[in-house]
Amino acid sequence: MTAPVALPIADTLTRLRGGLIVSCQAPADDPLSGPDTMSRLARSVVAGGAIGIRAEGLDDVAAIRAAVQVPLIGLVKRGTEGVYITPTVQDAVEVAALGTELVAVDATGRPRPDGRRLRDTIDAVHRHGAGVVADVADLAQGRAAAAAGADVVATTLSGYLDGAVPETPDVALVAALAHELSVPIIAEGRYATAEQVCDALTAGAWAVVVGTAITRPQVITRTLIDAVGARSLPPEQEPE
Repeated sequence: MTAPVALPIADTLTRLRGGLIVSCQAPADDPLSGPDTMSRLARSVVAGGAIGIRAEGLDDVAAIRAAVQVPLIGLVKRGTEGVYITPTVQDAVEVAALGTELVAVDATGRPRPDGRRLRDTIDAVHRHGAGVVADVADLAQGRAAAAAGADVVATTLSGYLDGAVPETPDVALVAALAHELSVPIIAEGRYATAEQVCDALTAGAWAVVVGTAITRPQVITRTLIDAVGARSLPPEQEPE
């Protein structure tokens, strides 16, 4: 099966506007991990109305690209600390070469492992005909990413760089970025309910990414089990 050709950036952004992007990712220790499962998951959520997919890993990205025709945000993760979302120019080029419309990269301003600038990565991706989603944690990083030529700014890393991770999404950052920047803003990070998605769109998000709440049954189940285990049981009653 021939993989679909990536859409032009402007067409991609038009198709994504106002919709739900589903992140189809699973770490290696998750039973769902692997390109066959992730591509089936992508087909399922697209059938349910997702207007885009975010996927990680070259094998998963390639399989999902062949399985669905909605816009695809691709990335790779290297390591667990520092810049690990598409950390090098080479990583970004390899993702773009798979026919992704957009490549997600860390845009936090932290030193990149290949010593290159964010702008170098953006330029390389553009030369391959794809756009760049700049994953940021705050407003200053969003400004810098837009100035460097990013096509989209996403709130993916808000709450994940310092201290305890909040339970709720950072809708305030979405609003601040949308108010100040001219590039589209994608809301991502801890979105789990319809109300949160609607709040982000009202705040100015171009689109919203939801992942775990849709595609990670292991995590969803554990959350429910933990809630059940923490409940207050009524006192036992003697039978009459």
